[in-house]
Amino acid sequence: MTQEINSNIRIIHVINGPITETITIRPIEEKDNKEIAALIRKVFEEFDAPKTESVYSDPLTDRLFQSFYQHPRAGYWVVEYNSNIVGGCGFYPTEGLDTDCAEIVKFYLSPLLRGKKVGSALLNMVEEKAQESGYKQLYIESFPQFQNAVSLYERKDFRHLESRLGNSGHTATTIHMIKNIQE
Repeated sequence: MTQEINSNIRIIHVINGPITETITIRPIEEKDNKEIAALIRKVFEEFDAPKTESVYSDPLTDRLFQSFYQHPRAGYWVVEYNSNIVGGCGFYPTEGLDTDCAEIVKFYLSPLLRGKKVGSALLNMVEEKAQESGYKQLYIESFPQFQNAVSLYERKDFRHLESRLGNSGHTATTIHMIKNIQE
């Protein structure tokens, strides 16, 4: 069950056996930089995903708050559980994309939350926020190592492209997808 606190914060109640756990999705704050960067890199290591020419080695991964909040048509949200950052996702007007297209960026979750519909709720929220910012399309880059995430994108109506769009600088990615979000 997802509960909207305000337009930028959502509370998700996840049932874990006999216990209902509360997870908060909120805008990134500067204090979150170190923790979300560590989580992103840990996921890359967990799945043995490419570490060069990817988010793993991108210096902006260490400064997500600054990257997103200096641009008026970008946003990034973190997933917080028990005062720890356990996930995140955002959208950004990546260089080289059409002005009505944003890239879904740095979408990663701790193993603690996978398979509990938290990723789906987070992606839905980010899509809504991108739409409110005037975007008509969302683009995403990924790797075969993240097959469960790619399956989520497919279920959310992203379609595969033959080649990359824009210039994210993450040239190691081999999966490129796009979705129309406004008719």
